Amino acid sequence: MRLSAYFLPLLKESPAEAQIVSHQLMLRAGMIRQSSAGIYSWLPLGHAVLRRVEQIVREEMNAAGCQEILMPAVQPADIWQESGRYEAYGREMLRFEDRHERAMLFGPTHEEVVTDIFRRCIRSYRDLPKNLYQIQWKFRDEIRPRFGVMRGREFLMKDNYSFDLDFEGAKRSYDNMFSAYLRTFKRMGLTAIPMRAESGAIGGSMSHEFQILASTGESEVFYDAAFEELDLLAPDLDVDTIQRYYAATDEQHLPDACPLPPERLRHGRGIEVGHIFYFGTKYSKPLGAAVTGPDGEDVFVEMGSYGIGVSRLVGAIIEAYHDDKGIIWPESVAPFDVALVNLRASDTGCAEVTGDLYAKLKTAGVDVLYDDRDESPGVKFATMDLIGIPWQVVIGPRGLKAGVVELKSRASGETEELSPEAVVDRLAG
Repeated sequence: MRLSAYFLPLLKESPAEAQIVSHQLMLRAGMIRQSSAGIYSWLPLGHAVLRRVEQIVREEMNAAGCQEILMPAVQPADIWQESGRYEAYGREMLRFEDRHERAMLFGPTHEEVVTDIFRRCIRSYRDLPKNLYQIQWKFRDEIRPRFGVMRGREFLMKDNYSFDLDFEGAKRSYDNMFSAYLRTFKRMGLTAIPMRAESGAIGGSMSHEFQILASTGESEVFYDAAFEELDLLAPDLDVDTIQRYYAATDEQHLPDACPLPPERLRHGRGIEVGHIFYFGTKYSKPLGAAVTGPDGEDVFVEMGSYGIGVSRLVGAIIEAYHDDKGIIWPESVAPFDVALVNLRASDTGCAEVTGDLYAKLKTAGVDVLYDDRDESPGVKFATMDLIGIPWQVVIGPRGLKAGVVELKSRASGETEELSPEAVVDRLAG
C-alpha cells in the first residue's frame, strides 16, 4: 500500500478526552474515530490490527477443537426470561421492541442463544463433547464508557461455550480453554497471568480472569515467579499445577497472608483481556438442554463459557508496547510487516530503488506500507514511529551512493546498513 493513497488521518496532539496511552495513540495514529460515547469506527490501520488479533484467536480456538459459528447480535427476550437473567442482568442490557412489539435486546453475551441452539439440535450423549465459538460484536450500555476501546459500549468479542455430559468432561473442556488462552496471548507477545475470579453476571462456580502485564495497567497484580519460567507455547502444559500458582489483584492480595516467600513474589500492573467460567447446569436446566445418557435417562449438560476481548486487546497491546514516540507493534499483530521510507520522493534513483523493493517484498508475501509522500524526512520518521510498524527500510540518496539502504527495528531502534537485495532476503526469510 502506498501511503499517499492510504486513509490515515493522523493527529498531531492527543484529544482532551483521551485519558490513557492506548486511547491517545489510537486516535493520533488514525486507527479509530468515535461515533458516540463508547462506540468507535475502526479505520484501515486499526482494522488491520483488529483482524490480525482476531486471526490469532481464531487459529488457537480451531487448534483447541472448537468450531466456529455466528449467532445473531439481536436476541429475543424470551430465552433470557427462560434463563431468569432478563431482569437480573441490569441496565447494561440494551432493550427494545421490534415493530411487532416483541421484546428484543442487543446481545451483551450469548449463553442463552447457544443453549437454545444446542437443545434444538443435540439429543444424545454420543454427540458430546461440543465446543462452539464465535467472534461477534457485543453491546453493554456502560454508564461511564471511557478509555477508548478498553471500556467501550460496543466491542468485538470471542465467546465460546462448551457442552459436556458430566463434571469430569466439563473440567477437561475448562482446562483445554485455560491452556489455549495462555497460548493465544503469548502469540501476541503478551504475558498473561490467570487469576481466580468472581463469576459476576455470567454465574458459575469456577472462574479465571487473564491479566496481561503492562506498566499502565488498571490494577496492581501479584503473582508467583513460576509464571515467568513457563513455556506457554508448549503442547503439554500442566494446567492443574499452573492453576495452583499464586496470583491475586491488589484487592485480594493480603501481604501478611501471602503463601509465597518474598523471593518468589512478583508484582506488576495488569489489564484483563479474557475470562473463563464453568457454570455446570446454570443454563441447561432452565432452558431444558438435556441429552439421553448411556443409561437411557435424560441428563442436563454441563456447560462453560470463555471470553476474549478482541477489540480490547488492541488497546491492551498498545498499553504494553509503546514509547514516547508512539506504538511499537509486536510482529504477530502489526498492521504491516515493514515500512519503506523514501527520504526524497523527487529523486529518480530513490524512487526506482524503493519501487523495486516494494514490488519484490510484495511478491515475497511481505505486507508493505510505502511512504511515497512528498514530505520532509522528519515528518516521515515521526509518522512511522507513531504507527509502530516493526521494521523500517530507509532509502536516501547518500546511502544509495554506497549501494546500501538502512534497516531499522522499531522496537530496539537498532539500525543496519544492507544492500537492497539483502533487505529483501532478511524480511522475506
